[in-house]
Order: sequence, then structure tokens, then C-alpha cells
Amino acid sequence: MYKRLLLLTIVLGLLSCTQQAEKPAESEVVVKPAQIKQDFDWLLGSWIRTNDQGRSKTYEEWKKQSDSEYIGFSCTIQENDTMWQESITLIKTNDTWSYNVLGMEETETTDFQLTTISNGKFVSENQANEFPKKIEYYRNGDGLFAKISGGGTEVAFDFEMIQK
Repeated sequence: MYKRLLLLTIVLGLLSCTQQAEKPAESEVVVKPAQIKQDFDWLLGSWIRTNDQGRSKTYEEWKKQSDSEYIGFSCTIQENDTMWQESITLIKTNDTWSYNVLGMEETETTDFQLTTISNGKFVSENQANEFPKKIEYYRNGDGLFAKISGGGTEVAFDFEMIQK
């Protein structure tokens, strides 16, 4: 069931990738996570995906639990049916941040270690995962952008805020 839902998400994502998200400036200095203040407040709020295709709508919401834990929820809805949903935890344990995803009908999270953190951006990776192997988020102006990739496939998610 999980593989079918993942395949559906990938297909919908690929169909909706008609516009590219802007990339952060090349001059951006990237430092190791332990070297900077790790604040992910730039994620906070309710977001709607602007590059969905067809009648589906993807939403993502982020809340701050503490300085070391952020909770996210993402779902894709078509008409009145939930096509996909996942719960996300961005959590710091022993000076290491991880991005943990629990998808529909899953009982265990898939964990991605943050490998890069900079101002308004992070990259998380799990090379052992089938897909995605890499998850990136960054804030550019009023937009929130995410990208999942690995194994030759890449899906971009462009969001605009609907509620702070």
C-alpha cells in the first residue's frame, strides 16, 4: 500500500513540476549544523502548494513545540479525498537534527539526518531510503520551497503562506 501511495505521490509531483523553484544565492555560506544557531521558525505557518496540477491541493503546516522540536503535517487532497498525508518531526537529539517522516498507514518513521543548515535552509539525507534519499527546504522571500530527490527522480514543492 505504501509503495502505491508513494508512486501516486511521485507521479502527481512529476506532473506538477512545470515551474522550477528559485535557488538560494550561490554565495550563500553553508556551515555544519553544530556551528550556527539552529532556528527553524522560518517554517512556521500554514502553506499551500502553488505548483500542484489538476484538482489536487497540497497543504503543509508547521508548529514549534520547543527550541529543539518542530512538528509538521502535510497532506494532498483531491476533491474530498485525502490522497496522501504524513506527519513530520524536525527534532534535535544530542546536538544532531533529524527530519522524521511518518506516512499514511506506516508504523515507523523514516529518518533523515540534517547534513546542512544555513540561514533559512536545510538539507536532510538518508541514503539507505529507497526514495527520497534527500529532502531540502528553503525560504525565499514569502515562499517556502522543498525538493525531494534521489535515484534520478526529483520533485519540487513550491508553497505560499496561507496563515501564519
